[in-house]
Amino acid sequence: MATQMENMRLRQNFRNIWHTDLITSNQNHIRYCCFAFWCAPCVSYMLRKRALYDDMSRYTCCAGYMPCSGRCEESKYPELCLATEVTCCFANSVASTRYLLQDEFNLQTTQCDNCFIGFISYTQQLGCVFSMIGLIVPNNRPLQKASEVLFFLANLVYCTMCACMQTQHKLQLDHRDDENGGPMDAPRPQQMSTFDSSLPPLYAQS
Repeated sequence: MATQMENMRLRQNFRNIWHTDLITSNQNHIRYCCFAFWCAPCVSYMLRKRALYDDMSRYTCCAGYMPCSGRCEESKYPELCLATEVTCCFANSVASTRYLLQDEFNLQTTQCDNCFIGFISYTQQLGCVFSMIGLIVPNNRPLQKASEVLFFLANLVYCTMCACMQTQHKLQLDHRDDENGGPMDAPRPQQMSTFDSSLPPLYAQS
């Protein structure tokens, strides 16, 4: 876990940008964004597998960012483990695919991304506080109602953002494959991450 925390710190220094930013990803591929909204786990499964160059021998649960990573028999049943991950730990599955792409191409997280994530966290935490107060104070229906509204708002924004984020991942993978004339073969493991250099090289965008 210490290595993963160090990787997250180094990720703040990445200077390349996504091929399509989060806000306009739905405009660039509205049909895929709708597909990602209504069939989110299926999309997460396909994108993770594609991010791994369809080589499931490289698969690790949640990309190594959770305590259970590497302990779920991934080497024996990678497809089953990935299906379980996208179903039971959907948020982590989307984030893990994002980290894989960021590490491979030195892609930075924008202020817009941080704003969305911060808004979701704030509304969820505020809703949790209202729920706790509602449990302490008996017959306080307004607080309970406010908590329900906040959770609904947070979940709505989260589902929408995840659809846009997965569309962004898809467009980035399309760009990766198009630049190389079609789906690429998986590079060697040491080429998958660019943490070896103190200053990451620029990734050419078209």
